Amino acid sequence: MRELLQEKIDIISKELKKYIPDFDVPHARIYEAVSYSLFAGGKRLRPVLMLLVSDMLGGEQSEVLPFACAMEMIHTYSLIHDDLPAMDNDDMRRGKPTNHKVFGEAMAILAGDALLNKAFETVSAHNYMDAKRALRAINILSVSSGTEGMIGGQVIDMESENKTIGLDELLNLQALKTGAIIRSSGVIGAVMSGADEGEIRAVDEYCLNLGIAFQIQDDILDVIGDVKELGKPTGSDFENQKSTFVSLYGLDKAKAAVEEYTKKAISALDIFGSDAKTLKELANYLIGRKL
Repeated sequence: MRELLQEKIDIISKELKKYIPDFDVPHARIYEAVSYSLFAGGKRLRPVLMLLVSDMLGGEQSEVLPFACAMEMIHTYSLIHDDLPAMDNDDMRRGKPTNHKVFGEAMAILAGDALLNKAFETVSAHNYMDAKRALRAINILSVSSGTEGMIGGQVIDMESENKTIGLDELLNLQALKTGAIIRSSGVIGAVMSGADEGEIRAVDEYCLNLGIAFQIQDDILDVIGDVKELGKPTGSDFENQKSTFVSLYGLDKAKAAVEEYTKKAISALDIFGSDAKTLKELANYLIGRKL
């Protein structure tokens, strides 16, 4: 699985470089700031998921790649802004100083803005084989990263600091902040590959449960993870007095919940038979991750 994931990461990283021009322009500093975070490493889970869904459904990679790149741009912009002093005020990301620590707060804000705009430049410039599919996918991308998705979740997260929230509220928060663009990554991969509505629902159910398992594992790693492997400080949720799955469940129950949601994700793919083998392996692989 690791080799396959690295193969997909390499494809995505190579494609991303096509959208970031050379620095020989008067405003080159913005591209330096963008590249610093965009090519800092990371799992690239969301675009990889999109490509794997497309592979399962026999889609054309060239039709999905612009969306995969756009999704990584959006995810990276969200991390740059999330790390700002006005948000989580983090100093390290992926083993390197955060964007604002290197380029300053103003340039970091602009780098995030640039990536968001570049995402939609990227998906709107491609000549797709099926324009209706592409338009639907662009709408899915927009909604999942906007106020009814990732941004909405970030608002709830900020307003929940120094408060104890219940499990239902936490699930809603993470369904928006983290889960929305994980779900849309899979769904876009399905839409752009010509999946029918039943197949799209099955992929959505898989990604919904995968996203919850992924977030609970994140919460666990914030407590027991190794700083060197994670590339960022641990214990930040506790310091910011945030409710997490670990603070609500306890560590043992949180680990059990990761397995439960992973099983739900895997079972959602049963309609695809043996074609879903790789995506099922991905779900199990993520349980054991240490970063």
